[in-house]
This record gives sequence, structure tokens and C-alpha cells, in this order.
Amino acid sequence: MIRIRHSVKDDFAAIQAIYQQPGCYSGTLQLPFRSADYWQARLTQLPENSYSLVAEKEQKVVGQLFLSQCDHPRRRHVARLGMAVCESSQGQGIGKQLIRAALELANDWLAITRVELEVYTDNDAAIGLYRSFDFEVEGTMKNYAFRQGQYVDAYMMARVS
Repeated sequence: MIRIRHSVKDDFAAIQAIYQQPGCYSGTLQLPFRSADYWQARLTQLPENSYSLVAEKEQKVVGQLFLSQCDHPRRRHVARLGMAVCESSQGQGIGKQLIRAALELANDWLAITRVELEVYTDNDAAIGLYRSFDFEVEGTMKNYAFRQGQYVDAYMMARVS
């Protein structure tokens, strides 16, 4: 059984371990070798209107998702989403449950009607997951990020409800 909850300060080491996996930092904008201090600060000093959800399986954190509501008055109906799932737990529905919980929070409690994300154009599994929640590609960002010695493109995707 997978349990979704808000992260707590004791989760930082498990979240750091997820983002230190090559498939997780190369699929996100995270860098390898981030310090424990970085992750502890990032998770304990969340900006207002930001949420860090984790997925637990057998009492172990196996996924993490950030949802950040825009603070500009004219974009308060918008949130940005980013996530990673432990390499050994991918393909088991964990990402799906994290996104479902984040969208429930966004739509049912925060009055968010637009959720945005970026995803590398070669991340077929993530793109398929996002499309299953009605995210649509709105554009391609050329040379979006530097990854493993080369520039890579990303899609801007959004879900409007």
C-alpha cells in the first residue's frame, strides 16, 4: 500500500537519497552530490504556498513531489509541479498517486485551475504519466537545460481544469 503525506523534517535524508539516483537527477533540474544541508534547508524552509508531498511504501519514502502556487496576484490560480520517484519503485503507480494527491490539493483546496510543469522531451514515461492526467504539451523549450555534457530540450506542459 502506498501512503501519500506532507513531508516532515526527518524525511530529508530519504528525499536526498532519491534525488542522488542518476535517473532522478538526470530527469530533473537537480544536481548530483547535493549536501544534506541543502536538502534539509529546502524541505524545512518551504516558501509560503509550497507543498512537499512524499509517497511511502512499507514505511519507506519512495517518491517526492513539490507543488508551488504562484504568488503573483494575477497568477494565484496557477501552480508548478516537479517530482521524482525512487528508481527501484518506478512503474508501480507511485508517481500516479503523488500527482493525483497534488491535483486534489490544487483543485479542491487551493482554487488552482492551471498546473504547469517542464519535462525533458526524451522522458517518455513521465510524458505518458502526465498525459494520463490531461496535461498537454504547450511548447518545446530548446536547449532548456545542460545534462550530462549536452543541452537538452524540454516540453512545457500544463493541465487546465
